[in-house]
This record gives sequence, structure tokens and C-alpha cells, in this order.
Amino acid sequence: MTATLPRVRLDVFTQIPHAFGWLTEQKPLATVLGGELELRLFNYRGTTPLRAGQVDDSPYGGGSGMVLRVDVVAAALEAAYGDERPARVIALTPQGRQLDQALVEELAAEPAIAVLSSRFEGFDARIVDHLCSDAVSIGPYVLSGGELPAMVLVDAVARRLPGALAEGSGESESFSADLDGGIEYPHYTRPPVFRGWEVPDVLLSGNHAAVDAWRREQSRFRSAV
Repeated sequence: MTATLPRVRLDVFTQIPHAFGWLTEQKPLATVLGGELELRLFNYRGTTPLRAGQVDDSPYGGGSGMVLRVDVVAAALEAAYGDERPARVIALTPQGRQLDQALVEELAAEPAIAVLSSRFEGFDARIVDHLCSDAVSIGPYVLSGGELPAMVLVDAVARRLPGALAEGSGESESFSADLDGGIEYPHYTRPPVFRGWEVPDVLLSGNHAAVDAWRREQSRFRSAV
């Protein structure tokens, strides 16, 4: 039997590949891993041209913290791809394009993506300027490393692949086309009354047209806030 080729291959370059162990065991990623999605983890230390597994260095001009070296990243990319790099090589950095659902949909349509993460003070600027096609940020705040942003990106892309979610469950959620790109409506479940907090009557009415209209109204209200 011929093996099914993955729809998307995500290659994450990191100093802490074991940090992704938990993520690979969770749905929806675990559902598509090995099928629609191939996830490969590359440790910069495995291909570094420096001694003793060194991958970063203090910045020119002084300052605290360590910076991921350009020669280390170049060596990692060359070892993984030779001259055939993916069209999208993404650096995870605060200076990048904000990750939103439109970008997620764009990336989920790519056959292969390389994702570069760093630690502490980030990348030598030449990595972003010359070795990457894109820079992406998950938000305007500072983290200790790029592993968490990489996990966010991987999870967001994985859940857009066929089979990741129950049929139809991803079509009426926040930022979906069914909601005109807006925020998802509120959800309620049993009991119908708890501590005097009641479920809206329309959701208990059995009138599906009225429920759909209410949900769209709520989505528009939430999106406008």
C-alpha cells in the first residue's frame, strides 16, 4: 500500500525540542500527526559549527542577554534542506506580522513551512533579514523564548487540516467565514438555571431559525466590542 503524503510539513528549529512532547500528544495535533501533518523538530545544537554545542553569543555593542548566531541558523537550515528550503521560512519575533486567522489559513495551505524559534534576546538580525521569508509575532509582549509561539503557530495550523476537528465544528467558530470573520457567539449548557443565572430562552425554544439569528446577532455584538 502506498503511504499517504502529508498535506503540510512543519519543521520547527529550536534549542528545546523536548518542550514539544506534550503538544504532540494532544488533540487536534495528535489527530492529524502522521497523516495530514508531518512535524519535524530540529535542535540547533545538533548542527552548530561551534564547539561544545554553542548556539548563541553576547551582542555587539554590549547589553545583557544572549543572541542566537546567524552562522548557527544557517548551518541548521543547510543541514535540513541543502539548497531546497521551503518557500516559507518564518522567524518568530515581536517585530513580525501579527498571527491572526487570515495568516493561519494562509500557512495551512502551504506544503512545507520552516519555523525558527530563539531564546532570551532573540535572533541576530541577519537571520530575519537574509535567511527568512517571513517574521511572525503572536502578540505585543515578551517571552523567554520562541517555543511557546512555535506551539501556538503549530496548533493553529494543525486544527485547520482535514480531520483535525469533528466535522463542521470548525466552520462556526471565531474568525470563521460562517461568522463573517467575527467572534464566536456565547455557548450555554445544562443546567438551564444556576444560582439564578438563566440560559437565554431562545436557546431552549427549539426554533433553529431563531437560534441561528440570535447567534449571529451575538457574534456581531461581540465583534464590535
